[in-house]
Amino acid sequence: MLKTTPLLKHGLQTWRTSWSRTFFGRRKKYDLGTCNLITELGNVSPERRVPEHIPKPPYYFVRNSPSDGEGPSEIKTSEQIEGMRESCKLAATILNNACSFAKVGVSTDEIDGFVHEETIKANAYPSPLRYLGFPKSVCTSVNNVACHGIPDDRKLLDGDIINIDITVFFNGYHGDCSKTVLIGNVDDRGRYLVECTERCLAEAILCCGPGQPICVIGKSIDKFAKRKKLSVMPAFAGHGIGSYFHGPPNILHFDNDYPGVMVPGMTFTIEPVLSLGTCEAEVLEDMWTAVSMDNARSAQFEHTVLITDEGCEVLTVAS
Repeated sequence: MLKTTPLLKHGLQTWRTSWSRTFFGRRKKYDLGTCNLITELGNVSPERRVPEHIPKPPYYFVRNSPSDGEGPSEIKTSEQIEGMRESCKLAATILNNACSFAKVGVSTDEIDGFVHEETIKANAYPSPLRYLGFPKSVCTSVNNVACHGIPDDRKLLDGDIINIDITVFFNGYHGDCSKTVLIGNVDDRGRYLVECTERCLAEAILCCGPGQPICVIGKSIDKFAKRKKLSVMPAFAGHGIGSYFHGPPNILHFDNDYPGVMVPGMTFTIEPVLSLGTCEAEVLEDMWTAVSMDNARSAQFEHTVLITDEGCEVLTVAS
């Protein structure tokens, strides 16, 4: 689940950058392809029940405040790393199953129900539920929804792309990952976007290792996106993760000079959002759903990674 940076907080705010420059008063034109736009919010079902025996994070009982991502990063012990491996493997397994479940005619609320039940069956807690007041157990972001889409009664249509963002709280640790999947017959531009975003994440992970500046992640993503003539949506960041859902360090997905270096024992997410259009977004009236300003589709892929003595280990890999 993405962390929202100060560039875009809840409310109808946008961040306009030099990436959206106009030429002689005319905005640059983008090939957006064709898709079914999300233009209104659907009906959201009541909160799903979490059984008493499932261990719950503190924010289940008392609404939490967002982390600013500042301060020293937690360097995890070998015991904590093993806990992270377990939670991340579970998240990856549920994500793979949810992606297979997502088909034409399935509603995003049904995906939420599927993810919720799979998580509960594993004696884990669906981390998005009640986090900062989020009402569901998974984020489902379709087409022009950049991130934080709330599952509702809208059924998936032929030609949609959907990001499914899974986080589970298992044995005291959060594991976080996401994929964007194709629903039915997606046009060439949509397929290009999804393929490039997955490759972008893979290239960013290759930059990770002990002693590497944290900012190389954003530099890699920015360079890749420009090479593929896509835009990075910079308002959404990766984050440190562990017994907490979001914490330091902030992982910015655009060219930046964020201080700090990677140290063995760090765990954090990398989760770039790339767009076929501009980088501008706004948040709808539900105070969560972030959509592109120009109706362009975006895609996102995410892994939780561990910095090791030798390099980097991707934790969110299914068994």
